[in-house]
Amino acid sequence: MPHPLQFIGMIAHRAQSEIHPPTGAVIDPDYIQRFAQAHEAAGFDRILVAWGSTSPDALLVASHAAAATSRIGFMVAHRPGFIAPTLAARQFATFDQLSGGRAAVHIISGGSSAEQRRDGDWLDHAERYARSEEYVALLKQLWTSDKPFTHAGTYYRFEEGFAEVKPLQQPHIPVFFGGSSDVAIDIAGRIADVYAFWGETLDQARETISRVRSSVSKAGRDPAAIRFSMSFRPVLAATEDAAWARADRIITRIRELRADAVGSGGRKPESIGSKRLLEAAAGGRVRDARLWTEVAGAVGAGANTTALVGTPEQVADALADYYALGVDTFLIRGFDPLEDAVQYGAELLPATRTAIAARGAIAVAAE
Repeated sequence: MPHPLQFIGMIAHRAQSEIHPPTGAVIDPDYIQRFAQAHEAAGFDRILVAWGSTSPDALLVASHAAAATSRIGFMVAHRPGFIAPTLAARQFATFDQLSGGRAAVHIISGGSSAEQRRDGDWLDHAERYARSEEYVALLKQLWTSDKPFTHAGTYYRFEEGFAEVKPLQQPHIPVFFGGSSDVAIDIAGRIADVYAFWGETLDQARETISRVRSSVSKAGRDPAAIRFSMSFRPVLAATEDAAWARADRIITRIRELRADAVGSGGRKPESIGSKRLLEAAAGGRVRDARLWTEVAGAVGAGANTTALVGTPEQVADALADYYALGVDTFLIRGFDPLEDAVQYGAELLPATRTAIAARGAIAVAAE
């Protein structure tokens, strides 16, 4: 039985994107509120609040957005290593209680050593993932234990740790986890509730899903229990030609803005997920039917940068292809973030639900 289809959006602390340089104050409380409310009205299930080594605190931004909404859930990015897991467990449990059970945590182990060092973290790639495993295991134990416990591990040590506040969600807050390296997928098999990855080709996605499910099975868990979340940047228009014309304007604008800026500096990304996006980009401007890779290539693929281009119905059909592979959650955000979120709610979300339902009806009829 497939998991229910879910959509995740993304909010930011001020208006900005790859084609809109940030202006004004770093934190715009009114924009955060309007952005979150727009996603809720559009029918999204959750919204991601990202983490950056120089950015405002993600959990506090999510708390502000939660106070301005009533239904939508949150996927709060969080990097282990900078606060104790005992404190993080209480912070997220408190947020879950105050928001009415709308919390999820997205564990970011760290794909860039340079960025990690801005916060004083000097562990290498493999150690960062090993630390994340210990950290998440402790979060789950603190969220579920009815008595204090002592822990002495590789990265954390405490005596009589306990969280008096427990999450409203039971047994615990959902844990999203990503990473495409062998060590990341090995760990994901043991600790992830949802495996999150960036928009790959259908063949790449099929391979990733198979690797993760094998890891889950190896860990003694039911491979059907884990969910998969994939991220895209949909570019929509009324016709396919108009959508590609919009994509051309987007990539032109990105290249203009980066012409005088320091880009990737020619450095190879540490993140295996980034490398996989660059591999997709090297295969052509468009992969499969409408996976647009130019943005990933232009910016070094350091984040969610692959797009699906077309009419709402065409992009919905492409998303249905991924759903058929086992992806049940789509994290989608636009290059015109607030305006695109409204358009997705009006056009793409219902079109995708219709496309997936139609395929289900065809499958049932064929049986």
